Amino acid sequence: MVKLTIDLIARGTSGYTKKKRDESMHQYLKRLTHLYLEDRCIDEVGEDLSMCRNLTVLYLYDNQLLKIPTLHHNQHLTMLYLQNNDIHKIEHLSPLIRLSKLYLGGNCITVIEGLDKLENLQELHIENQRMPPGEKLLFDPRTLRAISSSVQVLNIAGNNLDSIRDIECLRNLYQLHANDNLLTDMKELAHVIGGMFRLWRLDLLGNPFCHKAKYRDRVIVMAKNLDILDGKEISETSRRFLHNWHDAREVQKKRREENIRKGSAEFGDGALLRELPPVKDYPRPPNKIPGYMMPGLPRKQFDEILARTNSNLTEDTSQKHSANVKTRSGILRSNTLRRSDLQRMLPLSRSMTRLPQHLSGGGGSHLL
Repeated sequence: MVKLTIDLIARGTSGYTKKKRDESMHQYLKRLTHLYLEDRCIDEVGEDLSMCRNLTVLYLYDNQLLKIPTLHHNQHLTMLYLQNNDIHKIEHLSPLIRLSKLYLGGNCITVIEGLDKLENLQELHIENQRMPPGEKLLFDPRTLRAISSSVQVLNIAGNNLDSIRDIECLRNLYQLHANDNLLTDMKELAHVIGGMFRLWRLDLLGNPFCHKAKYRDRVIVMAKNLDILDGKEISETSRRFLHNWHDAREVQKKRREENIRKGSAEFGDGALLRELPPVKDYPRPPNKIPGYMMPGLPRKQFDEILARTNSNLTEDTSQKHSANVKTRSGILRSNTLRRSDLQRMLPLSRSMTRLPQHLSGGGGSHLL
């Protein structure tokens, strides 16, 4: 149990601010600007600190403080280091209107609140809070709105966060440290950091969505001005390539949506394009090669050929003649017909079906 006293304050100064011989303690404490009181097992800050009216930087980290000390007499403070204590609530900070950097990491805080008056706050470090099992860090909307225009660095790492939608109002962030949480939604991440146009450093390692495919590429596309992601610098070549690829993909997506919209308009407002009905597939005949069939001849023409063949056979039975016969159907025949062949062909021709009228040579169709 250590209480902050004047003697302890005097020993917490640097070598450049030693007390002069002709200087009173009151004068000495009044001109102090930096106090180094870290790791002194301090659990209580008394009224003696109020004598340091010109104090700008106060180091009280690694102590045993149960609450933020009352510092309404130290309105010139710009940096306050209170990490690794046992603080449970953010309070007593309203008088510190010049405060620009606040370090509260490693305490037992469950709600970010009490910062409404800190309009000049630029850095808020509240990482790795020791909370009861199952609880996560919460954000007071009024506090976030109050510091939204000034805060540039936010460290909320290791606080069991499963969502960061509450901080989307912090549009002026330069750095966001949200690693070692429970973030899984890449769409929410894109929505939040997509509006942070000044963001150049982002730490997300230790979240479940870091194991998703193309995680790094997707985050680079989300934050166009990002220079450092998870401690690794982003090359200009990589950034330009990924952004060009994303822009080309967006153009294709818009074209596809436009084509769908135009196609829907053809069928009426609000109508959806439907698939065309399948074309009916009629069965095809079996792919077989039919046997050769000698086309039938009109009876009159057939008799003329038979008579001409008989006369040739009687004149010279030993000589063979070749006859080229061209039928009305346009088929040329070059075979020599013998009597035996004609005798075999005659029953076949008579058994053929009726011929069409234009081939029969008569008024109607008849059998050969």
